[in-house]
Amino acid sequence: MTRASSISVLVIVVAMTSFVVGRAQKANADEEARSSGQASNGRAVRDPLKVGLLNWNRPNPTTRIKVGSQPYGVAFDGVNLWTANFGDGTVTKVRANDPEVLGTFKVGSSPYGVTFDGDNIWVSNQGEGTVVKLRTGDGKVMGRFAVGHYPGWMACDGSHLWVTTVPGQGAGKLNELRISDGKILESFDIGTSPVAVAFDGANVWVTNGDGTVSKLRASDGKTLGTFAVEGGPIGIAFDGANMWVANRGYATVTKLRASDGKNLGTFPAPGGPYGVAFDGTNIWLSGESFVIELRPADGTELGRWPTTGAAGIAFDGINMWVGEFNDNVLAGYEVGKL
Repeated sequence: MTRASSISVLVIVVAMTSFVVGRAQKANADEEARSSGQASNGRAVRDPLKVGLLNWNRPNPTTRIKVGSQPYGVAFDGVNLWTANFGDGTVTKVRANDPEVLGTFKVGSSPYGVTFDGDNIWVSNQGEGTVVKLRTGDGKVMGRFAVGHYPGWMACDGSHLWVTTVPGQGAGKLNELRISDGKILESFDIGTSPVAVAFDGANVWVTNGDGTVSKLRASDGKTLGTFAVEGGPIGIAFDGANMWVANRGYATVTKLRASDGKNLGTFPAPGGPYGVAFDGTNIWLSGESFVIELRPADGTELGRWPTTGAAGIAFDGINMWVGEFNDNVLAGYEVGKL
């Protein structure tokens, strides 16, 4: 408060003038910033026209780093990213926060899947029917274990590694390995031509080439259900309540309730979806033509970014990473910056 009313009036006039000018300057700044996608406060601008066109002003992508040839698998170990490079028999280790390539290690023939068991990295070699255990610190091979033909994308339940194989004529097996020594404890029959595995905290789920998904109880391998999705399912991920399945053959993604396998919806996923990942809020798909972000509640597409072909996908807590197999690149998309 000022002491004289005349001074009060003057202060109010000056303040209002400053406010109006300030708002106008900010409006002009934000209008100019729309083309660059950044507002005067540093946040991304949500231009309604661009929102309607699914153009979210997000970098596309934010980071690209060269790795090995054809990175079909991607995994995060809590600090670093690992790509399984199908074309040259290697895995590449990339520090996530820089990012910087920390090493490339020979693992076998046609590595396809890669996963983290809490201590070590595992890689499936389709060309030789093995899985390889690597020490995360230096990439040293700790063991090489025969599992069978065409081992696919794997999952770990904390004590066991689950990996699919195709013993012949399209028949499928799900193999349970003890992570301490790589010993196969059991092999369970599943659908034909299985590819990928996901773990929901109690059960393992497998995508099968016959257009189904198998659910097995992790404690004993008992099949709890086989559920129809659509053609050519590959990637699968758990969002805390539901399983999401990328139906590559039909360019769709299916949402299954994890408790009973009920189909809660099948949604468009243009461009041949391949992998699936959950960022804690939304579902992401890698694919032949696009990386796509979906809202889990109803499958609404939130964003779509072109790619030359992406397969492996993993979330590091900040960025979503995909392996672009035609460009031999690990590409990162910053999450939550709409």
